[in-house]
Amino acid sequence: MCFIKQLKFDEKGLIPVITQDYQNGQVLMLGYANKEAMELTLQKGTVHYYSRSRKQLWHKGETSGHFQHVKQILYDCDADAVLIKVEQIGAACHTGKRSCFYRNEKGEEIL
Repeated sequence: MCFIKQLKFDEKGLIPVITQDYQNGQVLMLGYANKEAMELTLQKGTVHYYSRSRKQLWHKGETSGHFQHVKQILYDCDADAVLIKVEQIGAACHTGKRSCFYRNEKGEEIL
């Protein structure tokens, strides 16, 4: 867990987490994590986030069954963003879409 010490969390104690399909590279979602969420992700092997709106930890898939199994964790050159490559079970998006990034700049659904 020593890599967590390298991370630069913002003034609210959060860091952005980009979640990507490990097989095809599709970006699935952007979430946020605090130190505890990162520790749980490492310990349990499934992704945990921090909900900014609910102000609490959440385990992706806990209620939906759409878990994200960690394959690799990377962090950027400034250590202020995390990329987690996952095996996605079911949809990543709360809308039921596989990815949260399913609309183009015109608002058209592309996936």
